[in-house]
Amino acid sequence: MAAAQVVGSLPGGPPPETPGEPPFEQGRGFRCLSARLCALRPDDSSSGRTEIHLLFDQLISETYSEGCGVAPEDVSTLLVQACRLVPLNQNHLVSKLSQLIHHLLNTLQVIVDEQNLDFLLAYTISAIQQCSSWTHMQILQALAALVYCNGSKCQKYLPDLLGKSGLLMKLSDLAQSDPEVRRAAVHCMANLCLSVPGQPYLEEPYQNICFQVFLTTLQSPKSSDMDDITFCMLLQNALKGIQSLLNGGKMKLTQTDELGALLAVLKKSMFHGLPGLNIEMPTVLYPTPLPQYDGRPPIQPQQSESSTSRPAVNKKKKSKVKAKKIQQGEEEEEESSGEREVAPVAGAGRLNLHRGDTQCPSPPGAQSLPLAASGAAGEDRVSSPFSSSSWKRVSSSESDYSDAEGGMQNKVRSYQARVRQGALACFLSTIKSIEKRVLYGYWSAFVPDTPELGSPQSVSLMTLTLKDPSPKTRACALQVLSAILEGSKQFLSVAEDTSDHKRAFTPFSVMIASSIKELHRCLLLALVAESSSQTLTQIIKCLANLVSNSPYNRLKLSLLTKVWNQIKPYIRHKDVNVRVSSLTLLGAIVSTHAPLPEVQLLLQQPCSSGLSGSSSATPHLSPPEWEDSCSGSDAGSAGGSIYEPFPMRLEALQVLAHLARGYFSMTQVYLMELGEVICKCLGEADPSIQLHGAKLLEELGTSLIHQYKPDSSVAPDQRVPVPLVVTFWTAMLNGPLPRALQNAEHPTLQASACDALSSILPEAFGSLPSDRQILCITMLLGLNDSKNRLVKAATSRALGVYVLFPCLRQDVIFVADTANAILMSLQDKSPNVRAKAAWSLGNLTDTLIVNMETPDPSFQEEFSGLLLLKMLQSAIDASKDKDKVKSNAVRALGNLLHFLQPSHIEKPRFAEIIEEAIQALISTVLIEAAMKVRWNACYAMGNVFKNPALPLETAPWTSQAYDALTSVVTSCKNFKVRIRSAAALAVPRRREHYGSVEQYAQIWDALVTALQKSEDTTDFLEFKYCASLRTQICQALIHLLSLASPSDLSCIRKTLELHRDMVQSYILQFLKSGTERDDTGAPHHPQERDQMVRTALGHINSVQALAGDPAKRAIVAFLEDTLSIYSDSSGSQVAPLGLTHR
Repeated sequence: MAAAQVVGSLPGGPPPETPGEPPFEQGRGFRCLSARLCALRPDDSSSGRTEIHLLFDQLISETYSEGCGVAPEDVSTLLVQACRLVPLNQNHLVSKLSQLIHHLLNTLQVIVDEQNLDFLLAYTISAIQQCSSWTHMQILQALAALVYCNGSKCQKYLPDLLGKSGLLMKLSDLAQSDPEVRRAAVHCMANLCLSVPGQPYLEEPYQNICFQVFLTTLQSPKSSDMDDITFCMLLQNALKGIQSLLNGGKMKLTQTDELGALLAVLKKSMFHGLPGLNIEMPTVLYPTPLPQYDGRPPIQPQQSESSTSRPAVNKKKKSKVKAKKIQQGEEEEEESSGEREVAPVAGAGRLNLHRGDTQCPSPPGAQSLPLAASGAAGEDRVSSPFSSSSWKRVSSSESDYSDAEGGMQNKVRSYQARVRQGALACFLSTIKSIEKRVLYGYWSAFVPDTPELGSPQSVSLMTLTLKDPSPKTRACALQVLSAILEGSKQFLSVAEDTSDHKRAFTPFSVMIASSIKELHRCLLLALVAESSSQTLTQIIKCLANLVSNSPYNRLKLSLLTKVWNQIKPYIRHKDVNVRVSSLTLLGAIVSTHAPLPEVQLLLQQPCSSGLSGSSSATPHLSPPEWEDSCSGSDAGSAGGSIYEPFPMRLEALQVLAHLARGYFSMTQVYLMELGEVICKCLGEADPSIQLHGAKLLEELGTSLIHQYKPDSSVAPDQRVPVPLVVTFWTAMLNGPLPRALQNAEHPTLQASACDALSSILPEAFGSLPSDRQILCITMLLGLNDSKNRLVKAATSRALGVYVLFPCLRQDVIFVADTANAILMSLQDKSPNVRAKAAWSLGNLTDTLIVNMETPDPSFQEEFSGLLLLKMLQSAIDASKDKDKVKSNAVRALGNLLHFLQPSHIEKPRFAEIIEEAIQALISTVLIEAAMKVRWNACYAMGNVFKNPALPLETAPWTSQAYDALTSVVTSCKNFKVRIRSAAALAVPRRREHYGSVEQYAQIWDALVTALQKSEDTTDFLEFKYCASLRTQICQALIHLLSLASPSDLSCIRKTLELHRDMVQSYILQFLKSGTERDDTGAPHHPQERDQMVRTALGHINSVQALAGDPAKRAIVAFLEDTLSIYSDSSGSQVAPLGLTHR
């Protein structure tokens, strides 16, 4: 087992070695000193102590670097030997040894192995217990380095460190007299909490102990004997400790008080040292939709300065102050103590921000205000050059300090900024460790709301974004705000701002709408005020998150217009990350709640700057603007093609895809130009560009299909003409699309190209040249044999689309080839492939039913009976698969059993498989599977009943099928499944199909019971289906009445006697509710429903019952009475009852 491991070598490998000097030579000094130290024996003489002192000093002063040839195990061995040489009664030597441990482990980034760690921990713990208090600081530093990423290996010593009387508990207590010792103890605890992936976490009881210590530390004010920098480092260590518990320890914050206390100290720490702000927070934040109270005392210097500011400010002086502010306030000094700190959270460490020394081009009218727009929180004066900057105000007294004082001030500010960054990083970890619904209870504590007239703006994350002098802190605040906004669509969907609310209270919906508006306002202020490109990128990304989740369909217009107008100049920003994020924001605008009228107006507006490279006004959607970004060429360059950066091109393609999906009525004008862009993208060497080109092609194809759907709202004369669609797809198939389909090196691209190929408009496919049609079919059938599961799944789905095309569905050979390909995919090991294949099998069987209903019987005659057997068997097997496969497998079974011809059913080999298929359907109807599966099974059973060739009256499985459906219609929790089972019970067209009198009576009683229980549900969501369920049950009852035999009348009469009023009231509702639309096939017009009841009445009158049969008389009287009531209530627009008797 290796003695130790080097931390720095894990993530990114060792750093480059010094040129010309091998590692062995670099580590020679360490090895010589180590050999001398290891040769020593314990000696308590003065000369021995002196020699050890000198060796320790030489080891500390030696120059080290990662990859210098010093083995981790050698470091551990040396430290163990050093501990053996230093007795605990030698305070000075123990202090020097502690410095050596801290120095070597930090400099060489060594994590001590478990065996040596055990010895070294025992030594350092004993040293703290026995040595003088002035040594504790150095010993704790050594202990912190030892336990770094080793918390799980310190279990044996945790009682001594974290027990009730543990060393760290005593030394980190508020009563600790030495502030440096207290800070070092908290630092040790933070390092103990840091875990390494794959290793056990700190035990939960110790996690809770550490959490309480960190929380108490953050809640406690600065003591009088503690300087500002030490206090900042103490807070940093506590914050990093909590962050480690939340990240690596997976600590769960389940108690409201615990979470509220943490959020309170985090909010307080977020503003620690922020110039001009002194925030007082309660001990605990409680979840509430109301704005939190911020007890902020008024700041006199700000008020006096703002009151004395004059509109006529000298611009030169202002810019000088601004430059001075940037120099003093935005510098990030490195920590000089060299302490080993907990590694930052993933994401926070990636914010490697520059110092904001580059100005970004601001929109017109805001050039004179790069930093001042953050000033007035309650005013929207983005373009005013006279707005007073709060950053300038808080720095007004800097000239009063001497150079030494100014340097210390900068250092303190730097440490205070790190506290704010640590609090934000910890808050980000907190957000990721709690549920969103819990987080949104604290929305008003961290997200701004529009202030009331005359009241100050609430302190929130936007306060940091607008007023913090450090660009890194501003970026961290924006990252946290983005995390809060991510996934907030459902929470924000309640916002309502479409009308003025003049009430005694503010509704929650109005409060959320106000918060959304304020977020837009503040982020746009930050956008024009920001000078750091990296922070600017975070602002735009945060805006994109806000736009993606805001319900603009419920808000007043203009919010998106402001965002659109402000972001346009940044699409041509010099920083590529800003340009890419700007396109991401545009993509969010055109994809949120599309199509929005406001965005449609924006897309129709002419544009003379920003998006367009020319000076003439052009529509936003003009092809040159997007072709340049997507295909890489710069239309304005005279010296050949200049390619846009790769991320820019990908983002532009995604924006075009969003436009094709949400605003196709405006995009369709440029269909052929977009086709050229797609061809250029598919012809490139980079597979990512090809992939996004294929995705754009799929979106265009899908939008074309939607235009031609029967229920499309697009007028026929507004659709893209079919000949133009044919031209478009011919160009695609003559271009690089076939090569992309054959690119076996990039299966993801192949799968995406298959999806694109499946989006051909069916009407256009039939008009394609025959060789292009054959090319599509041949390539799809060939790719179905692919070994890659992504490709196979996409191909199976595409074949399922093609088999529905009118020009292909009567081609027996194509349908048979497709069936064989789908059956092969149904045997695949991948669940995704099987699910797609099952869906395609369902589509293929739909095609069989459509062909069966055509006058030409040639398809049924030519279709192979053997292939039908294989399809039945595969569908039966698939019905036992996972729900995603099963739901379409039972759909296919119902269609296949419906399609079977008498010539098939007569053959003995079909009898057994028909029985097996029916049993599979019955078991699926009854099992507690996903409701979609059961719905499809009931639908399939109705299809089975439609086949007149099946022996429903004699088959033994008929009664089992009816039993299953009657069980579902009375007891299933899901009303849609009940509706479908009632519809299936109303399918048989002859009385014989319902079996014996007992079977008929059971079905009748079940339907009446289901009608009676049609409102019995505990799920509120099911209530909206109550009316449809009653409609379908009434239709089934009337259908049964219209087929009743003389023997059935007594059971009908018995039920009516018990439930006459209930049944009659629901049938009257059925007759009156003719305008309802449902998916059950029930007649929608009142006259049709009236005719159904009259037909049933006529049938009962015609039944040859015994003279004076009371059952017949009772049923006839019931129906006549029902029709009479309906006739009176509907204005007598029905036929006289006498017509029915005739």
